[in-house]
Amino acid sequence: MNDTVLRGKRILVVEDDYFIGQDMCGILERAGAVVLGPIGRVGQAARFLRERGRELDGAVLDVDLRGEKSYVLAEMLIRSGQAFIFTTGFGPESIEAAYRTHPWCNKPVSGATLLQALATLLTGSSDADGAA
Repeated sequence: MNDTVLRGKRILVVEDDYFIGQDMCGILERAGAVVLGPIGRVGQAARFLRERGRELDGAVLDVDLRGEKSYVLAEMLIRSGQAFIFTTGFGPESIEAAYRTHPWCNKPVSGATLLQALATLLTGSSDADGAA
């Protein structure tokens, strides 16, 4: 992967596990991304998307946020034409059928996998676990 793909890109991280969220943010920051988040609740993330969503280049959405699914966030991103990937610790069957065509990464996700998935998403090339 070209290490410059994420440089300067504004990436929203929506993740309810503090340690996983911090890890993802650190990985993205070291790759040069401008990280927004992590945000751990659907309501907070929806508010962020309404107020500042146009600033984003992409997003990483945990499917399950404290028992709430992030599909409302996915819909907001889809409507605005913004790229995103899902993350899940439960495998592809945990993603509703309507969203399984979107790129996803299984958690815990390695730094290399996360960076490759986002680079693929942002450049439009297709190496992304449906799975990223």
